[in-house]
Amino acid sequence: MRAKLGIAPIAWSNDDLPELGGDTSLQTCLRESREAGFSGVETGGKFPKSEAELRPELETFGLELASGWYSGTVLDAPDDLAEEKDKVASQLELFRSLGAACLAYGETAGTIQNKRDAPLATRRRLSEDEIKVYGRRLTRFAEHCADAGVPLGFHHHMATAVETEQDLDLLMKHTGEAVRLLFDAGHMRFAGGDVLRVVEKHGSRIIHVHTKDVRGPVIESLDRSRQSFLDAVLEGAFTVPGNGTIDFTAVIQRLADVGYEGWFVVEAEQDPVKAPPAEYARIGYRALTAALTKAGYRIDGVSA
Repeated sequence: MRAKLGIAPIAWSNDDLPELGGDTSLQTCLRESREAGFSGVETGGKFPKSEAELRPELETFGLELASGWYSGTVLDAPDDLAEEKDKVASQLELFRSLGAACLAYGETAGTIQNKRDAPLATRRRLSEDEIKVYGRRLTRFAEHCADAGVPLGFHHHMATAVETEQDLDLLMKHTGEAVRLLFDAGHMRFAGGDVLRVVEKHGSRIIHVHTKDVRGPVIESLDRSRQSFLDAVLEGAFTVPGNGTIDFTAVIQRLADVGYEGWFVVEAEQDPVKAPPAEYARIGYRALTAALTKAGYRIDGVSA
């Protein structure tokens, strides 16, 4: 089995909380990502939006484009999806031309993930009937992305309409095979789900993996009726593998068991003053390398 190791720029510069690394340059992020050992990155707000600009930046540091976030609003879109297709077109072209594994689709219709004054408990919730309608529409959008050469990986996410294990189960039930899954261990654990059970149930749909870790005591101490997702980030809810409470040796073994091959991406939004990105990137890299090797993966770009 083959694995690639990537990292997201959010540890260096948080688009939703500019006070966290807002002055850090893209070049610093790319250089430190490569120095830590990673062979790929995901996109962020500071990344160029065209192949002509982004390809040279990646090549300078010997990095591939693994994937990147897309703020989708299919949940509230008209059935013809015309505006959504127009909105995604340039990102699909960029990702196709640079060989990204998938589009990291996050459903942002009604999201509170970027609202400091919106408590976690107030996030949007959908009935099964609403998820059925959404699932049909999302499937058509995913088919459109696949036809454009970039599969859609659905990113379940805290503070959105698809947050919990039950939400995800229903979405997988009511979508077609074109809707693949971006599995994020940290978001699922934060939402109270069983990360190993989710892999067991939906392993055949997983196209991309975020290895976000969590600090259990921080999550357990949150007042979800008062504190927001961004409050949780600032409290230190997230961290890299090897520094939190998720057993990534077990998670990666379960992914191996279901036959997953592809990117394993460290994505951990933290205060870069408290958690220096270069240092934490190395912690995550070491933890993942050990866990992947134990599970029998061959890691691209790493000598045997």
